Amino acid sequence: MALMDDVARSWTWILLRGVIAILFGLVTFAKPGITLAALVIVWGAYALADGVLALMAAFKLKETGRPMWFLLVVGLLGIAAGIATFLWPGMTAAVLLAFIASWALIAGIFQIAAAIRLRKMISNEWTLALSGLLSVAFGALMLARPGAGALAVVWLIGWFAMLYGILLVMLAIRIRGVVGHVVPKPA
Repeated sequence: MALMDDVARSWTWILLRGVIAILFGLVTFAKPGITLAALVIVWGAYALADGVLALMAAFKLKETGRPMWFLLVVGLLGIAAGIATFLWPGMTAAVLLAFIASWALIAGIFQIAAAIRLRKMISNEWTLALSGLLSVAFGALMLARPGAGALAVVWLIGWFAMLYGILLVMLAIRIRGVVGHVVPKPA
């Protein structure tokens, strides 16, 4: 129950991650002619911000006195992805796409794991599972079609970020609703 109390009190970190993802998606739609170099910088900033927020949430949400390992992994991956993007901004489109795809696949798998872990503690955990599934599908699609045009990739990334962000906002609102009334779901 202590884990769910921490989750309920820390819903704002999930909300912030969702809002940042939505804003990133809106930027990609507002500037569809964005160059790949600009996309690299914007994506690097997004990955870094998402990683920092995931790490902050990991240390706020303790499971048996320790930070939640899957959020630690997602946070460290996001920070590493952001830093690598800034260190090597001249990477080719194919490398960037593979990097984004790998990040999305791994982060999605860990989010699905988190949803499975929380399924007995909250209802509507499907939003977290669906955001993880969306992330896995996005990563797989990016790996399957690495030669897609830069504009198509920008639109695909924008849709992913918007849907992902909306699902995280929905999850945060649901978690906020259980603050003070944390009751395990019937088995």
